[in-house]
Amino acid sequence: MIIGGSSSQKLAANIAHEMDDVLCPLETRKFPDGERYLRIKKEVDDGVVVVQSTGFPQDENLMELFLILKTLRSMGVNDIRTVIPYFGYGRQEKSFNSGEAVSAEVICQLIEFAGASSVYSLNLHEKNICDLFQIPAFNLSAMPAIAHYVEKNVEDPVIIAPDKGALGFAQEVAEILGCPSDHLEKIRLSPEKVETKPKNLEVEGRDAVIIDDIISTGGTIVNACQILKEHQVGRIVVSCVHPVLVGDALLKIFAAGADDVVGTNTLKSEVSNVSVASLVAEALKKE
Repeated sequence: MIIGGSSSQKLAANIAHEMDDVLCPLETRKFPDGERYLRIKKEVDDGVVVVQSTGFPQDENLMELFLILKTLRSMGVNDIRTVIPYFGYGRQEKSFNSGEAVSAEVICQLIEFAGASSVYSLNLHEKNICDLFQIPAFNLSAMPAIAHYVEKNVEDPVIIAPDKGALGFAQEVAEILGCPSDHLEKIRLSPEKVETKPKNLEVEGRDAVIIDDIISTGGTIVNACQILKEHQVGRIVVSCVHPVLVGDALLKIFAAGADDVVGTNTLKSEVSNVSVASLVAEALKKE
């Protein structure tokens, strides 16, 4: 049985379809003062999969997740596999300065306390978040799904990471597709002058696919598009796992020269055209 929270209803339905499983109806609404009401409207099995992304509004989506988990426990469900496609509050998994809240650790503890038996997420911003759980936790990769999209929509691509931190994503996609990958690197030409360019590849005339895990404000991607344009690439396709896209981020990316922007449906957005339902379903089937 699959239960989809408010932030992941379509994805939950797709996962249920992939697993040939039942989608359980859920009623959620707000009281006039903003507090949330929730009711699971069907008898549940002993094992349930809950799907709820915890992007914006993070606090509301997390509270709904906690209510779902605790309600299922009170209904006698023993196995609650919890799919959190986008893990909110996942940027800080340790304290860098005295007095800082370790937000990821707090969220992990609350998810466990609410009743999750195991957790599945996709391309966690900090991989060691899985280590903060005392229950089984899995960090799945959406790169195969993105590679499938690229294969169908881009001919002879070169996969570009906008910085060295995203190089692993570019290499993973490139390996699946059997095409080259590279990352943009800053080279200091003098004390006053810095040039940013692809580290190893000549990209002139080739279609470039920029890949990152999260696009939030879009600043890093805008810079990458501008640099690739200077190097006279062909089409530029921007791709990511989690299309957070704060404010006018999408507009800025297109204005910088992107021909297409695509993200997965870990979050709902107008560019969430790559489904992770099948890879999530496969991971759930293995356990």
